[in-house]
Amino acid sequence: MGTIRSKDGTTIAFDRTGVGPPLVLIGGAMSDRRAAADLASHLDRDLTVVAYDRRGRGDSTDGAPYAVEREIEDLDALIEEVGGSASVLGHSSGAVLALRAAESGVAIERLALYEPPFMIDDTRELPPIDYVERIDAMVVAGQPGDAVEYFLTVAVQVPAEVVAGMRSAPMWPGLERVAHTLVYDGTIMGDTVRGSAEPLARWASVETPTLVLDGGESPPWLRNGARTLAGILPNAEYRTLDGQDHGPASDVLAPVLAAFVAGRG
Repeated sequence: MGTIRSKDGTTIAFDRTGVGPPLVLIGGAMSDRRAAADLASHLDRDLTVVAYDRRGRGDSTDGAPYAVEREIEDLDALIEEVGGSASVLGHSSGAVLALRAAESGVAIERLALYEPPFMIDDTRELPPIDYVERIDAMVVAGQPGDAVEYFLTVAVQVPAEVVAGMRSAPMWPGLERVAHTLVYDGTIMGDTVRGSAEPLARWASVETPTLVLDGGESPPWLRNGARTLAGILPNAEYRTLDGQDHGPASDVLAPVLAAFVAGRG
């Protein structure tokens, strides 16, 4: 494990493995760098893979008040540490963070985005307008488990009975420890979950070569968002991984990423 210090003094922990051009992996809600270990193991013969704990997670520290700009600074500092420029893979809300970083001028050479969770139409029920405020209130009230349950049932649409069983599982305390970061991901998503594609137009100026990916087994609302984004970005390719869902298999995703970073597709 290595660490860097971000602009505001926050310590960001990361793992670096492999050889070749650098690829930074940005996880989605409640994930830390350990979630990327299997994908990294499938890429490290072709690439230098950098997986990190976003602020407030794992071995990284945190800083208040939260702002998306601080997370962009974290990524910028990490890319500077690994050579000054890098390709980036963002997964789920991490894909939206990657987009916002590219928009801000972070030195991203090539951008891969797997299923940014945009809600742009009526193919699913939308979260309440005060969704982020509700999550924050639960965390402040010392109810992280309720915050996680609310996220899973309302945002991810996991059946309530399934989440009830999860609360007694060994992994649940780990989810509670990062419940406060659900506010961060909700803030990153902003108005892109309000049932309209209009907010995505802000990224029409992002000219970074981009690969927008989704899974053939993912629900229509996720795929609609990915396809629409690819049509807005001026230098993007859209590709579906057959048989995959929101958690793609590493042996399917890795060769696609390696070829893209190498400029072969």
